[in-house]
Amino acid sequence: MDTNVLISLLLFPNQQMNKMMEHIFNKHKLVLSSFVLEEFKAVMERKFPNKTKSVDRLLSRLSYELVYTPEEINTSLFQIRDVCDYPVLYTAVIDDVDIFVTGDKDFCDVDIDRPEILTPADFIKKYVK
Repeated sequence: MDTNVLISLLLFPNQQMNKMMEHIFNKHKLVLSSFVLEEFKAVMERKFPNKTKSVDRLLSRLSYELVYTPEEINTSLFQIRDVCDYPVLYTAVIDDVDIFVTGDKDFCDVDIDRPEILTPADFIKKYVK
């Protein structure tokens, strides 16, 4: 899951996102990278400083596997328009994540076999019954 989805979960909760998260917790395992968590906290502190306690509450309540984003990464695995997004998908690739849920259209333009890259809406359509 990418930073944009975490921000949406926190700031714009709705029934669809709740259904998606319930499905993930019941049928899959949520995986968050150290890069995404650091970016999530930094964006929230910069743009919504009054929500920092909400960030802690959300992350404390979520059940997830934490994977480490290495400092040195192989930048030849795929091409992406925004190089700042590379570590997010790179971590999902090297940690063998099945599905990458993102709100960033740049990820959807990346041509890789695995992980499957889906928006929250596409994930819900495909997996949530």
